[in-house]
Amino acid sequence: MLRKNMMILVLVVFLAGFAVYQNARNAHKETLLPTEQAPKVNFLAPNFTLKGLDGNDYVIGGPREKPLLVNFWASWCGPCEEEAPDLVRVYNKYQGQFDLYAVNVTPGDKLENIKKFVERYQYPFPVMLDKQGTNADTYRVVAIPTSFLIDKNGVIREVIHVLSAKDLDKRIENLIKG
Repeated sequence: MLRKNMMILVLVVFLAGFAVYQNARNAHKETLLPTEQAPKVNFLAPNFTLKGLDGNDYVIGGPREKPLLVNFWASWCGPCEEEAPDLVRVYNKYQGQFDLYAVNVTPGDKLENIKKFVERYQYPFPVMLDKQGTNADTYRVVAIPTSFLIDKNGVIREVIHVLSAKDLDKRIENLIKG
């Protein structure tokens, strides 16, 4: 009888240990997956298509004719307001040599405020609405503004936040040079 109880105890301990091991292994995988899937410098930019305020569809990801700056922003964001005039200046300076897409993280914003912001700063580049915030999530945007510099091959070359006008200009110039 003692031997039978001992075998049952060993089996229970073994199964409990196996369950703990499996749970720990799966929990570890869950924490690694988002990091592995997050956009990284020198890796391809995740693909997505969004509709712009102008009604056109814009594609991000994959090879393109020109490098691209993708800027995630919101109308209520103070640093976004600070950055807006510099984005307009650098876009106008290098117009035709790179694309700039302003992606509004819409779930926390109102269309009326978005349009006022775009009008106030006279954005000459496409403004897209990430209505569910899924693209911002895909790009692991945790603070706005966040911009991704993407080369002609669709490779992320740099992730930036608010920069001085001079630094932004230098980064765009380097992106264009390749």
